[in-house]
Amino acid sequence: MKEQGKLRSERKYPCEKCPLASRDVFRKFKPKELDFVSRFKRGELFVDKGATVLAEGTRNPHLYTVLIGWGFRYKLMSDGRRQIVNYVLPGDLIGLQGTLMDEIQHSVEALSPMTLCVFERGELMSLYREHPELAYDVTWLASREECMLDENLLSVGRRSALERLAYLIAFLTSRARAVGMFNGTATLPITQQHFADTLGLSLVHTNKTIRKLIDRKLVRWRDGGCEVLDADQLAELSGWDPSNEGSRPFI
Repeated sequence: MKEQGKLRSERKYPCEKCPLASRDVFRKFKPKELDFVSRFKRGELFVDKGATVLAEGTRNPHLYTVLIGWGFRYKLMSDGRRQIVNYVLPGDLIGLQGTLMDEIQHSVEALSPMTLCVFERGELMSLYREHPELAYDVTWLASREECMLDENLLSVGRRSALERLAYLIAFLTSRARAVGMFNGTATLPITQQHFADTLGLSLVHTNKTIRKLIDRKLVRWRDGGCEVLDADQLAELSGWDPSNEGSRPFI
């Protein structure tokens, strides 16, 4: 397990020039909100691919908003088996669970080099007291996470292996496109092992299922991950209807 990256107090991305703010998918801050968030932010954390951002069972004094890069949340069993429960992308808030549970109940690992905005968890109550709209945003983000987990549970419980994989690829593609993760080709930086650990399938079963999507010309496998050729057909195959959630908040 690689160590977490270095926290830098200097800001390469000041809140006033946040690259996420220019994305239509994100709600714009009001001037007083922007001033508070700028004071709430303690710095930026830069982590390498494969580094652990949060470790299950530890206490961490910080909350993080993903600014750049991909990561995933997972639970680890005592024998080393891993269940990936969700993926984190720019705009996602991570570490909130530790505020209520004292110890982090899951781990987060970087799928690619990541940049995260760092916030002091102890200042969270100031946000609730002084800025109810931002407090609502935090609640919205937690509720959205619950909705994503509901869909993932539906996949594991009721979708076939082919439907599970089609859904996961379509869903991640939709999320990534909304926050500007792709520059031309839509490629998910996810290995077959990641897919297997997310879907509850063996690696052999996952490989065979991927081959079926390749044969249908819906995806192409490359060294950098899974290239998505037809996200709409993947969504239709899985029975998932991508919905436009409109403007969403971030902290």
